[in-house]
Amino acid sequence: MSTITLKPIPSKAHHHIPIPSSSFPAGYVLGGLHVGVKKKAGAPDLAVILSTSEKPTSAAACFTRNAFKAAPVLVSDEILKRNGGYARGVVVNSGCANAVTGKQGMDDAWAMVKETDALLSSKSSSFEHETLVMSTGVIGQNLPISQIVTGIRSQAQGNDTTRILGSDFAAWESAAQAFMTTDTFPKLRSRTFTIGGVEYRMAGMDKGAGMIHPNMGPAGTTFDSPSKQLHATLLGCILTDAAVSPKSLQSALTYAVDRSFNSISVDGDMSTNDSIYILANGAAAPDGLIIDEQTDKDAYEVFRNELTEFAADLAKLVVRDGEGATKFVTVTVKGAPTYQDAHNIASRISTSALVKTALYGEDANWGRILAATGSVPLLPSSAGAAAPVINPAKVNVTFVPSDGTSPLPVLVNGEPEQVDEVRAKEILSLEDFEVMVDLGMAGNGEAQYWTCDFSYEYVRINGDYRS
Repeated sequence: MSTITLKPIPSKAHHHIPIPSSSFPAGYVLGGLHVGVKKKAGAPDLAVILSTSEKPTSAAACFTRNAFKAAPVLVSDEILKRNGGYARGVVVNSGCANAVTGKQGMDDAWAMVKETDALLSSKSSSFEHETLVMSTGVIGQNLPISQIVTGIRSQAQGNDTTRILGSDFAAWESAAQAFMTTDTFPKLRSRTFTIGGVEYRMAGMDKGAGMIHPNMGPAGTTFDSPSKQLHATLLGCILTDAAVSPKSLQSALTYAVDRSFNSISVDGDMSTNDSIYILANGAAAPDGLIIDEQTDKDAYEVFRNELTEFAADLAKLVVRDGEGATKFVTVTVKGAPTYQDAHNIASRISTSALVKTALYGEDANWGRILAATGSVPLLPSSAGAAAPVINPAKVNVTFVPSDGTSPLPVLVNGEPEQVDEVRAKEILSLEDFEVMVDLGMAGNGEAQYWTCDFSYEYVRINGDYRS
């Protein structure tokens, strides 16, 4: 007879918070509307985002490395390559992924781009297309493109009865809602930061609750080494009114995504559509001031670090909204030879079905954590060098509560502790806690992953996804 009690899924409504309209970056209008991609009447399923800045708008992206890249991924990749890292618009639909849809899917993605291009201001531009596109939903189905095109056209200047684009909180929130599929709340955040005495703003939205274990890279990248693990649908769009050169914007985004969106897992499955976009329109920047890694490394690093922290905040919202999730768990691996070693091990722990089911059962089964840790080969320091090996006698495992009370070591220098099962249950019954693994090796490699548990509700949601 099972000893597992079915637990109610905790409410996630408190993560949906109002944001003052003054907190959003200048020079953008956006909104979400219902065009009929989703079955539910009135549910926003199309988002349109436009930069209205008079200055050039830099753009960067990190895309899924899945071999079956969806049409919007391929089209947006092509546009960024053609434009050298510039774009002024983003169009997003939810309810249909437009993935594995052949020529029709490519035609539909380009149609969304062209219609949104027509909404942009008529300022002189040398680019044929300036819109990036995203889609999320069921794979293998064609978009209702005529309805989407009609919806985009309804947002043209002069359509006073149908145009809903704006710059206040309601407009940002409706755009975030249009990203959602099985999400239970719109994921929207903002932040203000200062570089060189100039105040800038950054805001962003993302979506994801299932098929989450992203492994994204810059345009044109694929799996480039054995250390790259299959990671997943996650969409995100970050907007800032700072001015950043295209090359530096891509560099900063790649760094940030590796430490945020590429460090989360709900179920270990990579999507065909994972994409994170960022636009930097310079609307708050003094004339001539552009953040660039080559000309002002200090300013660039401040921007990069602000972006990384912000991306991590958005990424954590996805895990908190994981399908059926009852736990939010930080997995920290330290004492590894390199960051990549620590990241790979944290990834493996976070995707272990045995670990995740134990988390749901609030069972301090640390042996599963060790088994996952030991299954990951460490990387050689150089070509031809022998790979380092974990010494089990130096490994420590600790459960760390989020309420500030004392941590609970369960393995110390390879020796099991006499675990206080009552105390372990207290920690694992919390909604938030940390699993810390210290390999005790030479090197300061440390990485974090954010994951959740596997529940009965996850199976129910995904067994019934298409109906």
